[in-house]
Order: sequence, then C-alpha cells, then structure tokens
Amino acid sequence: MFKNLIITCFLGMLAIILGAFGAHALKETLTTTQLLSFETAIRYQMYHVIVLLFVNTYSGFSSKQQHTISWLFFTGIFFFSGSIYAIQLTKITAKSIWFITPLGGLLFVAGWIFMIAYLLKKKGNK
Repeated sequence: MFKNLIITCFLGMLAIILGAFGAHALKETLTTTQLLSFETAIRYQMYHVIVLLFVNTYSGFSSKQQHTISWLFFTGIFFFSGSIYAIQLTKITAKSIWFITPLGGLLFVAGWIFMIAYLLKKKGNK
C-alpha cells in the first residue's frame, strides 16, 4: 500500500509539472488542438491520481484489492496519458501507436469495474 501511495504522489507531482510545462512552454509550439489533447492527458492522469489516493487510504479495500486497482490505474495512466504525451512532445505519430491510448482507456475502465465489484461484494457481506 505504501509503495502505491508513493507512486501515486509521484504521478500527481508529474501531472502538475506537465500541466505547468504545457501552459507555459508549449502554448507557443503546439496548435490549439494539440494543446487540448495534452491537457486531456493531464486531466485524466490527475483524475486517476485523486482516485488512487482514495483507493490506497480506504480501509474497506484489502491490500490485494488496492494493489489490483492501483496497477490497473497506473498502467492506464502510462498508456493513455503517456501515449498522448509522447505524440505531442516527440515525433511519434498517433498513427504509429494508435492502439496504446485506447488500451489505457480500457485499463481505466477495468480499474473502475474492479472497484465497483469490490464495493458491491463488501456491501453484500454486511
């Protein structure tokens, strides 16, 4: 659990740094559409960081459940947001890694499904 919180904090810090970088350094180099895409990556990363803080401090989840949800979201952030960062900050084209961004989105959805299932199971045990 502690390791997951450290990773979560790092990802939160990274979202802030990348957000500031995008707002200041990239506004002159990216088109409006590209900047919106970059901001989407930051937004989804931060949303999932906030959820990860809840997941990893909520005593209703077992360590195994926290670990499963955390790694689905960590990997989702890496694939979803990471692929968008790569497309906007490098010469990598969306066409060359088209499958990575939706895979990250699918991992986000899987994390939410696992969280719902665990909470429903907990409710059913009461």
